[in-house]
Amino acid sequence: MKIYRFEDLEIWKLSLIITKVIYDLVAKERFKHDFVLVNQIKRATISISSNIVEGFEKNNNNKFIRFLKISKGSVGEVRNQINIALITGYIDNVEFNSTNDKLLQLAKQIGGFIVYLQEKRHNKEFLRK
Repeated sequence: MKIYRFEDLEIWKLSLIITKVIYDLVAKERFKHDFVLVNQIKRATISISSNIVEGFEKNNNNKFIRFLKISKGSVGEVRNQINIALITGYIDNVEFNSTNDKLLQLAKQIGGFIVYLQEKRHNKEFLRK
C-alpha cells in the first residue's frame, strides 16, 4: 500500500492523540504554573508529529528515516518529562501510566516503521516517487 499523505500515517495519528493527552495534562491546575516544564513538554510533544510530517514531505526515504529518528527521540524526551511531572506531583500514577503506555506504543511503531523503510531502502524500493 502506498501512502500519499502524511495524514494516512498511523504514527502521525497516534502522535496527535498523544499531543491532546499532554495538552490536557499540562492544563491542570497543579501543572500549569511550572512554565518551564510546560513549555518544554509542549515543544517536545509538538516535535514528534512535526518531524514525522517534515520527513514524509521530503519525498526521500533517507531523509524520512532521519526525521523519524528525531521524532522517536522526542518521544523519549516527553517520557522523561512525564517522569519529572510524576515525581514532582504534577500528575498521578494513573495519568503517568496511561500516557507512558501511549508513548511507548508510539516509540515502538516509529521504530518499526524505521526498520520497514530501511528494508525498502536496502531493496531499492521507495514509498513515494
